[in-house]
Amino acid sequence: MKHIAFVSGKGGTGKSTLVSSLSLLVQDKIIADCDVDAPNLHILIKGELLQEEDYYGAKEAFINPALCEKCGLCQQICRFDAISEEMEIMGMKCEGCGACVLVCPTQAIFLEEVKTGQTYVHNTSQGIFSHALLNIGAEGSGKLVTEVRKNILDYQDKEKYVLIDGSPGIGCVVIASITGADAVVVVSEPTKSGMSDLERVLGVTRHFQIPSFVCINKYNLNDGLTADIENFCQRNGCPVIGKIPFDPAVVQALQDGKTPVEAGNKQVISEMISIWEKLTQEMARA
Repeated sequence: MKHIAFVSGKGGTGKSTLVSSLSLLVQDKIIADCDVDAPNLHILIKGELLQEEDYYGAKEAFINPALCEKCGLCQQICRFDAISEEMEIMGMKCEGCGACVLVCPTQAIFLEEVKTGQTYVHNTSQGIFSHALLNIGAEGSGKLVTEVRKNILDYQDKEKYVLIDGSPGIGCVVIASITGADAVVVVSEPTKSGMSDLERVLGVTRHFQIPSFVCINKYNLNDGLTADIENFCQRNGCPVIGKIPFDPAVVQALQDGKTPVEAGNKQVISEMISIWEKLTQEMARA
């Protein structure tokens, strides 16, 4: 089974639109949305809920008031200012480091795993779909991404591909999204920031030695910058496998909860089919 991760330097480049469209065009695949901080693939891919579980990805300190003598040692040692004057733990500030547990003379403080998110697996007409949602302010997003990928493999049935809608940026969640992938497709756009973001994301994929390809979305908004991106990719040995034009009809379709494929946008559909064909050809040669 080939794992293909679609990533971008920032949100809004069209990564999820591409993945949701490919989910309708590509056969024999399963799908994972690894953008757990702000997922939206579930808006476009719907189906029957197969699994829903609470995810416990962090620890938080708790104080037993019956044992607490309010000596203040825990408050003094806490570098995150997570303990109030009333000797109560402020959950949004606690990092679960355990320093307060170590200094408490009465053993009134203990660490406990807390819910940091929710995972879901759906059976859809496009295939099995795994995704999750991290709680507001919660930590452990990278571990939650790993859980999303683990869940999708629990339901695999000899499919050829896993389409991974990765997180934007270059941080922990992105690394968790692309780890072990057979290929990464970076979705960029012809802007100055898009060019800068592309360079940084490709730096990550090069570091992990993952074959990488580029798709330029909305390429016709700035022909000059599109050419700059193509030249940069050529110099760095990173094939541009597709250029998707900007079309207001795509925006309208998304507002209506439809992918360009469902909206019947022939020009965009043709380019996405071409992207997939070029990608699979490149992967076969690797």
